[in-house]
Amino acid sequence: MKAWLPLLLRLALVVLLVAFVTSPGWFEPMLKPLTENNAPVIYNQGSLLTLTLLHLRTVLIATVAATIVAVALAILVTRPAGAEFLPLSRSLVNIGQTFPPVAVLALAVPAVGFGEKPTLIALFLYGLLPIFENALTGLTTLPANVVEAARGAGMTGWQRLTKVELPLSAPIILGGIRLSVVISLATATIGSTVAAKTLGEVIIAGLLSNNLAFILQGGLIVAALAVLIYDGLSAIERYAARRMGREAE
Repeated sequence: MKAWLPLLLRLALVVLLVAFVTSPGWFEPMLKPLTENNAPVIYNQGSLLTLTLLHLRTVLIATVAATIVAVALAILVTRPAGAEFLPLSRSLVNIGQTFPPVAVLALAVPAVGFGEKPTLIALFLYGLLPIFENALTGLTTLPANVVEAARGAGMTGWQRLTKVELPLSAPIILGGIRLSVVISLATATIGSTVAAKTLGEVIIAGLLSNNLAFILQGGLIVAALAVLIYDGLSAIERYAARRMGREAE
């Protein structure tokens, strides 16, 4: 029973999350004590389901873009021809961590306008560092005997990269992607300050109207998404590690 308990808890969380974003009215009695002066209990300026899907879409686009760029940079600086670019690459991926997300949004809005685009830029920059560092670690800590065996088998540099190095590094790279996604899920909420359609709309509406029920709705949905996606990516990471371990043997 103990082995099944974590899975049952995750399934319960999934069911509650789906029920909440599709039929939030069911939860009105529980949230009613958090409102004052007959204020609306359930967010009524848009669909929670739509905002959740748009929030996830924004995070997905930014994470995919950050993964492509970060992994490509890591591959470049781990090749003999690109080793000298390591300090420059580190400086580039640290840009997102140097500036607060609000500052990135403020700089991006005059260039690309309001909406989703400045939010994507902020999330992209914020997601680069963990993915790059994990990819770099994975590619530079490969078992030397495996790499030498691949070289001795006559594999070209491209074949070693795609058939040996990247597959063996996959679990560590996935760890960086997992961290980047969780950071982006929380950071995406501030995108609503520049008119991006995210769950930040619900939180901001609650802050402006002093409605704790709204704030709690937005915060709980983001938190539930972060927990579920973190656990899901962790499971994939463990599976990849076991698979690579069996193949290495």
